[in-house]
Amino acid sequence: MARSDPTASRSDLEAALIEALFTQSPVGLHLLNTDLHVVRFNTATALALSVPVEDILGRPFTETYGLVEPDEVEALVRGVLASGVPAIDRIVRLRPRAAPEREHRFAVSVFRLQNDRGAALGLAAAVVDVTERERARQRLNLLAAARDSVGRTLDAGVTCQELADIVVPDFADTAVVEVVDAAMRGEEPPLAPLPAGVQLRRAAFSSRVPNAPQAHPVGHIRDIPGPTPYTEILSDPRPRVVRLNADLPWLAADPTRAQAIHAAGAHTLLITPMTLRGAVLGLISLYLIGEADPYDEDDIALALDLANHTALCIDNARRYTREHTIATTLERRLLPDRAVPQTALGTAGMPIPSEGAVGWYDTIALPGARTALIVGEIAGQGIHVTAAVGQLRTVVRSLAAFDLEPDELLARLDDTASLLAAERASLPSGDSLHHEVFAATCTYAIYDPVALTCAAASAGPPTFAIILPDGTTRIPDIPAGPQLGAVDRAPFAANSFEIPEGGMLAMASPSTRSALPSDPELLQRPPVGADQSLEEILDAIVSRLLATDAGSRAAAVLLARPRGFPSDCVATWQLSADPTATATARHHVHAQLATWNMDEETAFNTELIVSELVTNAVRHGSPPTELRLIHGRTLTCEVRDTSPAAPHLRHARTVDEGGRGLFIVAQIAQVWGTRYNADGKTIWTEQTLT
Repeated sequence: MARSDPTASRSDLEAALIEALFTQSPVGLHLLNTDLHVVRFNTATALALSVPVEDILGRPFTETYGLVEPDEVEALVRGVLASGVPAIDRIVRLRPRAAPEREHRFAVSVFRLQNDRGAALGLAAAVVDVTERERARQRLNLLAAARDSVGRTLDAGVTCQELADIVVPDFADTAVVEVVDAAMRGEEPPLAPLPAGVQLRRAAFSSRVPNAPQAHPVGHIRDIPGPTPYTEILSDPRPRVVRLNADLPWLAADPTRAQAIHAAGAHTLLITPMTLRGAVLGLISLYLIGEADPYDEDDIALALDLANHTALCIDNARRYTREHTIATTLERRLLPDRAVPQTALGTAGMPIPSEGAVGWYDTIALPGARTALIVGEIAGQGIHVTAAVGQLRTVVRSLAAFDLEPDELLARLDDTASLLAAERASLPSGDSLHHEVFAATCTYAIYDPVALTCAAASAGPPTFAIILPDGTTRIPDIPAGPQLGAVDRAPFAANSFEIPEGGMLAMASPSTRSALPSDPELLQRPPVGADQSLEEILDAIVSRLLATDAGSRAAAVLLARPRGFPSDCVATWQLSADPTATATARHHVHAQLATWNMDEETAFNTELIVSELVTNAVRHGSPPTELRLIHGRTLTCEVRDTSPAAPHLRHARTVDEGGRGLFIVAQIAQVWGTRYNADGKTIWTEQTLT
């Protein structure tokens, strides 16, 4: 063990310390005079820079170290010399002359040296090579930025562009992202290796070079010609670093891409596959231009991490696209593409895009030239909501066939909605639907063109308006019933109102969102004109709704414009309650059908139907008895009396003398049924006209 010398002076110790720092310290040390020439430097600096001593001593420091930004560094050093304020841990970039192909980064701390009187003698600079530390920090920052910014939307194209914008210019000079086209459309991506002919879509492009040349525009779809590194990575999905020069034989296989590479001056390519669960979703191509450092193993690992994260985000977007496509297809198949035209009513409807509900509308032809108008919505989004809408629409159509009053139909529909709500509540707790409350609304109206009246009821707050010919709006008094499937089982109430000639009905779906109650004023003052079609008025209303907050309150809109029903197409007779009523009815019908120029078969069948219905009304009903014929889209025959008892179809036995009347009617007519009201019942039939 070396023994200390107790007689050593302070100056000797200081001299020994300085000598040790310049010969043994791992931190690079430099002494600069006031002219910024290098006076002395230590062993660590010589080893780090691999520069001969004679190339450094006595020369300006800006000419010896290969500084990337010499003017900025000189300004920093002169500032310290002038002010005496040290600069601590400033990052300086340089390319040593011994190895100019790779950029180094040093943390530099500069101090002013001065005598006892404060006069500047020179500068001392401590230098530490932090190249790897800075590279690691940049990689971590880049990866963190990608995880924070890439995949913020469920759009695969946006996700790819987000990645390209992040890696340029800090990690690449040009970035190209290509995705298997099937995955962009929401389909399952193929497993590796990809077969020949699989088409890729250029999803994103970014470059630090203004107006950088592109082999193909974003959105271009093609199968990649081969053999090239791009086709190799699709069959063998592992990252590759490729040095680019004009002598590469594979460039001839893809001349369009080769031309873009040469025009940009790219010298290095890092190509990385985007894979997930054994499937290849696409590839990422990163190009270096100019004096950029070549990629190393750490860069390859970073590119692979970025590709894996992007692949996961693209797959999420793909799954959303697939589910959205299925839901949209279901909606198109389950909901009417257009309102069914009626003889006495023109209609136009449209579902409105809504974040919180799926809306629907429908029109149903009813006997007696009447039309049922329906708008509704179900809270939520997705395939299950669209399927539920289809279920409710089917139930409404089935119930409408029984010719129920609006309030009674909604009561029956509410029973079905309660069953759907109970099924949802009974799902396992792990099912996402278990925690979603079933909320549905519906407005059901029946328009009678003969009486020019409309009866309506609503499950939920109605949005219903009568638009008068002068453009003003009247809001009818329609009671708001409980939502479908709600715990509140309060009864529904209907109300009837008249529609003036030339007026128009406007209906919007009741809102299922309590925070956004329905407002009839959403439909007020539409651009109504005599020369405007319903479709033009509907487009104007929907555009106005979508441009305001009101658009979130309705998920469907339905317009109906009554047409004048010809008075000579309706014939009504009051019948006596005696056995001669049947013969009288046949006589009236025969004469009326002759006026309407009905064919013989239709006339014969109609007289037979009237005979059976009037006979039943006289025998089993209560007077007064009324017969009505309506000549519209179909030929409707109605017999009304005041008895609440309705006949039912029986299958008579061979020896029975009666019981075949309704059976014969059911065979002749296309459809038949019974409609009840406060004054009794109406038995009706419909026959299709050729």
